[in-house]
Amino acid sequence: MLCVQLGLAVSVGLIDHLGTQGTAWLRLTWAAVILLLVVRPRRVQFSAAALRSCVLLGVATGGVTMLFMEAVARLPLGTASALEFLGPLGVAVLRGRGARIVWPALAGVGVLLLTEPWSGGADPIGVAFALGAAACWAAYILLTQRAGDQVEGLTALAVSMPVAALTATVFGGASVVVDLTPELVLAGLGLAVLLPVVPFALELLALRRLTTAAFGTLMALEPAFALLIGFVALHQVPGWLAVLGVGFVVAAGVGAERTGAREVVTALPQSPGS
Repeated sequence: MLCVQLGLAVSVGLIDHLGTQGTAWLRLTWAAVILLLVVRPRRVQFSAAALRSCVLLGVATGGVTMLFMEAVARLPLGTASALEFLGPLGVAVLRGRGARIVWPALAGVGVLLLTEPWSGGADPIGVAFALGAAACWAAYILLTQRAGDQVEGLTALAVSMPVAALTATVFGGASVVVDLTPELVLAGLGLAVLLPVVPFALELLALRRLTTAAFGTLMALEPAFALLIGFVALHQVPGWLAVLGVGFVVAAGVGAERTGAREVVTALPQSPGS
């Protein structure tokens, strides 16, 4: 979570040069290159079902990356992250036990405090992008666990990340190639390691050991990380209502599910077509 929020804070600076989609595309492209070179996936490692899961995971990864970049360009980092967290919260509630009404209601109060719709202060387009990212993040969590159970190591990421980069290319990210300079290319490389390579790899490993409900609950800390990084790195000073709103969202995530260690899942190579 710390890598994610630091990576997003750094990305804000690149947006001025490459735009939101260009920044997302550069990050994903470098991440794809790194993972392909390091992991070197082979077709024999995948069953047809595993390959489908990895491709779908790549589309979800591209979606959450591009949509959230659009959101942070329009909203404070803490607000955008709290709205995006509704995706993991939804997974935690649907996959957890009990209190299925209380926790979404608590999160809804937090979202209202964060966006303050009565004041007109929050950019509605930014809110829409953040909610779209939330939906993609929910899909990302479910697909990461499925893909991680079907193939060994980081092989799933080595397939899904190139798909994510292609998704960003389709939506116009590659149009910034003419604007790239050696400095921006190197910055994109460093940023790709910080986000998404390291955190996505850690999330894949975590989801092999946790239920999706427990993982979604732990992600409740992310809005708090975002608020802190936004304050320290971007000098975004939150109002007391925003701080209270993040508190509500975090509390909802923690309350949605407190337990969730998985039974040990050992991924075994599957022959194609099995």
